[in-house]
Amino acid sequence: MSSLSLPTQYPSHVLSIPTKRVAKLTLWPLVAATFFMVSGGTYGTEEIVNGAGYGHGILILLFLPVLWCLPTAFMIGELSSALPEEGGYYAWVRRGLGNFWGFQEAWLSLAASIFDMAIYPTLFVFYLKQMSPWFGVGNHGVLAGLFVVITCAALNLAGIRVVGITSLWLFFMLSAPFALIVVLAPLRSSALVGVHAPETGAGLGLLGGVLVAMWNYMGWDNASTIAQEVEKPQRTYPKAMIAAVVLVSLTYVLPFLAVYAMGVPAAAFAEDGSWATVAGLVGGQIMGFEWLRFLVVLGGMMSAFGMFNALVMSYSRLPLAMARDGMLPKFFAKTSARTQAPWVAIIACATCWALCLGLGFKRLVTLDIMLYGAALMLEFVTLVALRIREPNLKREFRVPGGLTGAILAGVFPLILLSIAMVESESQSVLGMNGLVFGVLIMAAGFAVYASTRKLRKRLSSAASAEVAESA
Repeated sequence: MSSLSLPTQYPSHVLSIPTKRVAKLTLWPLVAATFFMVSGGTYGTEEIVNGAGYGHGILILLFLPVLWCLPTAFMIGELSSALPEEGGYYAWVRRGLGNFWGFQEAWLSLAASIFDMAIYPTLFVFYLKQMSPWFGVGNHGVLAGLFVVITCAALNLAGIRVVGITSLWLFFMLSAPFALIVVLAPLRSSALVGVHAPETGAGLGLLGGVLVAMWNYMGWDNASTIAQEVEKPQRTYPKAMIAAVVLVSLTYVLPFLAVYAMGVPAAAFAEDGSWATVAGLVGGQIMGFEWLRFLVVLGGMMSAFGMFNALVMSYSRLPLAMARDGMLPKFFAKTSARTQAPWVAIIACATCWALCLGLGFKRLVTLDIMLYGAALMLEFVTLVALRIREPNLKREFRVPGGLTGAILAGVFPLILLSIAMVESESQSVLGMNGLVFGVLIMAAGFAVYASTRKLRKRLSSAASAEVAESA
C-alpha cells in the first residue's frame, strides 16, 4: 500500500488492483475529456441570454467561473493530487467521512446520471433530425440514440486513451464553427436587414439564466474518477482543471460577444438549437446552401456524442471502485486484460441508460443541480475534514489560504446551490414537486445503504479472504 492508503478502518481496496502497465491519459486529452464532462461547447447556452439578456447573460457567464467553477476546480485539484484513487470523489468522501457518506456520494452521482445521460442521445437525434427529417419518423430517433450508446460503450471498452483522443478531436471539430462565428459575425451586421426575432414569452428571467448557466458549468469532479488511469495525476489534475475552466468560459462567452456585436437580438435565442439559425445568418448562403448552419448542426451532434462518451468513462469507474471496496458484487470490478477498461461496469451502465432513451426526459435543470450539488457539498466537507484529520497528507496542490481558505472555498457554491434548491419547488417531476422528488432520491440512498448492510459485510469478508489467499 502507498502512503495515501486509507486508515485501517477504511481499507482502500479489498480486491487486488491489476498492475499491468497500459497507456494512460495525458494532460490535453484529460482537458478535452473534462471539457465534455462539463460543457460540450456553446450548445445549450441559448436560454441564458434569452432569459437574462446580453448584458446580464454575459456577466453571468463571466462571473460564474469565478464564484462556482474556480472554487470547485481548486477543491478537485487538491483532493486529486492528494488522493489519485480510482473512483475519485467517491474515494475522497469515503476516506474523509467514512463508508456511509462515501456510499451516498456514489448513490447521488449515479442517480443523477439516470436523468442526465438520457439527455445526450436525445440531443444527438435533435440535431440529426435537422439534417435528415427521416430520423424523426417512427422509432428511427430511438435507434439513432441507441447507436450513440453502443458506439460510446465500444469506445470505452477500447480503453481510456481512445476516449481521451476521441474527445480531443471532437473538441477541435465542434469548436471550428463557433470560431468562424466569432470571426465573421462582426463583419456581417448587414445580414440582419429585414430579419426579425421570433416572438417569445417572458423567458426564464435572470434567476433562470443563472440556473441554466450553473447547469452548463457543472460536472468538474467527473474527471476525478479515472485518476489511476491518468499520467502523473498529482500534477496533471490541477493543471487540467484550471485549463478546462478557462476553455469552457471562452467557448461560452466569445460567440455571444460576437453575435452581440453583429446586432442579433437576444430574443433570437428563444429555444435550444437557435445557434444553428444564427449561424445561418452569419454564414449566409453559397449556392442556396447555408454552410455554417450545417457545420453548427453537425457540431451539435459531435457535442452530444462527446459528452455521452466522456461521461460513460467517468460514471463506469464508480461501480468498479465500489466493487473493489466491497460495496458492490465483485464482478463489477472485472477489467479487460488488454486495456484495463472496467467492461462489466461499462456494459451495465450503458444498458441502464439505453433503457431510459424512450422516456423522453426533459432537461430537469434544478433536479440535476440539486443531486449534483449535494454530492459536491460532501466533497467540500471532505476537503476540510482531511485538512483537519490528515494535515500531513502529501498534497501537490493546495487550495490557497490554509484551513480558512478550504472552508471559504465552499461558501459561494453553497449559496448558489441553496438558490437552486429553493427554485426547484417550481419544477414538477412525475407529477411531484421537484424539491420533494430530489429529497426522496437522497432518502432512498440512506435506505439502500441500511438494507444492504449484511450484503456489504459478506462481500467485504469474501473479498478480504480472496486477497489473503493470493498473498
